[in-house]
Amino acid sequence: MHRDDTAGTLTAMTSTSNKAAILAEACTALTEGEDFRAADILRTKYPFVSTTKVARRYTERQSLRIFHRDGFIDRYSGERLVHPGALRLLSIILPDEFPADPNWAMSRTHIGFWELFPSIDHPVPVARGGPDDDTNWVTTSMLRNSAKAHWTLDELGWSLLPAGDTDTWDGLTAWFLDYLNDRPQLPAAHPYLRRWLSATIALRGEVT
Repeated sequence: MHRDDTAGTLTAMTSTSNKAAILAEACTALTEGEDFRAADILRTKYPFVSTTKVARRYTERQSLRIFHRDGFIDRYSGERLVHPGALRLLSIILPDEFPADPNWAMSRTHIGFWELFPSIDHPVPVARGGPDDDTNWVTTSMLRNSAKAHWTLDELGWSLLPAGDTDTWDGLTAWFLDYLNDRPQLPAAHPYLRRWLSATIALRGEVT
């Protein structure tokens, strides 16, 4: 597994085969009529841990800091991702060819929004004890974020890949800024574009 400050916080998990062996041990105890021993085996060796999902929201500026840090690269696949504002701008300009539903209805949204839309994920899930801060934030697509859910990288067999370089790929950030600079009526008419434009300009002030 590639290691950086985020990956270094990952903890080794009991292998799936060992977990199956624990259940087999508990089943043997049950067969022998030792229900209390079976319960103790599960309680001590494979305890239940609640993983209630808590909705987390990040500002456009917080998100862009992480996307820029990671070079608009999916840290789980290495694939290039696209600035959220640029994706939405494309759907406004070409609504039939690149549609987007405000409620993310799959039947009315281009698959590119799941494949290329960057999101923040926690390599060590917060529900499993990971911190909710930038030491445990990485960029990944909406598609992989949904698939990962509250599993660890080890459990999925995934690796944390190196960040990209915005000098090589900026997620179409420059295009987003240039296009809107020549067409100020678009952010004026679309609050979503306006928020991402404002956050992008602010971030450029931080990193230049």
